[in-house]
Amino acid sequence: MSANIDFSQWVCPMPLRDYPQIVMGHGGGGKLSQELVEHLFLPAFQNDALASLADGAALSIGGVRLAFSTDSYVVRPLFFPGGSIADLAVNGTVNDLSMLGAQPLFLSAGMIIEEGLAINTLGALVERMAAAARTAGVQIVTGDTKVVDKGHGDGVYINTSGIGLIPQGVNIAPQRAQPGDAILISGTIGDHGMAIMSVREGLEFETIIRSDSAPLNGLVAAMLATAPDIHVLRDPTRGGVASSLNEIARAAKVGIALEDRYLPVRPEVAAACELLGMDPLYVANEGKLLAIAPAEHADRLLETMRQHPLGQDAAIIGHVVAEHPNIVVSKTGIGGTRVVSMQIGEQLPRIC
Repeated sequence: MSANIDFSQWVCPMPLRDYPQIVMGHGGGGKLSQELVEHLFLPAFQNDALASLADGAALSIGGVRLAFSTDSYVVRPLFFPGGSIADLAVNGTVNDLSMLGAQPLFLSAGMIIEEGLAINTLGALVERMAAAARTAGVQIVTGDTKVVDKGHGDGVYINTSGIGLIPQGVNIAPQRAQPGDAILISGTIGDHGMAIMSVREGLEFETIIRSDSAPLNGLVAAMLATAPDIHVLRDPTRGGVASSLNEIARAAKVGIALEDRYLPVRPEVAAACELLGMDPLYVANEGKLLAIAPAEHADRLLETMRQHPLGQDAAIIGHVVAEHPNIVVSKTGIGGTRVVSMQIGEQLPRIC
């Protein structure tokens, strides 16, 4: 294939033309990732299932509604406080299926292993992956293994795909956010990203910052039992809460209004973010979810979330509004309002 690509044949090529080579930010969940998906992948693979740009695809086959999702994990280091690349790979795909309201059932596992990786290390990762699958109540039923040259794999990369069943009456999609809806978060934000950063940078705090990596399917099932008409679910991973809410606002053509004082952040995470000049809204999470639901269900939904072990710190953090469509804003502690835009790249690469 020629390296001289004709950008004029692409859909809305101007943003990509500024980056003739891939940069780390293209994988960070920010504007560069969005442009790559919307202007390159989406036009090439165009179909109704892909067009929603949700965490996975909702498919109807023979009267059965299936959820299908895939994700790849390149986190560095392989082990970190609260988790590893292995349980992250299981939990991440379980959570993507859960964000469609599905009951996750089966996963695949693709392992890309760097030559020279210690067998003991691989064994520990496989054991953690198996334990995470048992905890989530899913089975790893197929997989693949490849080995790449030493120096070309950073230990191991993992791809997981998953399928699940979507119950009748459940219709969850980013386009369903409506003015008046309440926005809930299941717990403290920024834990995973700061756990990775503390290990990489050798930062020490009075309390160890641990990743929040966890399977959210049980929490989602409890939430749907309480409020079946949840409009949107999203796990705010790369790009954090800010990127997820910006994507939802654009998809539904609505505005989103938050309040900083309602955002739950652990003191040690807030301190780490302040030290490093980061905003917790943009830091990745791996065991939290955003829920957007009719306001009349919000209090009951919040109570249900707080009764679950993974939702004890849940909070209502804002509302969907008709004003300023496609824009996320947040009211500050001093009464002002700031725009919470989507970042160009990411604050911290290789966090999942």
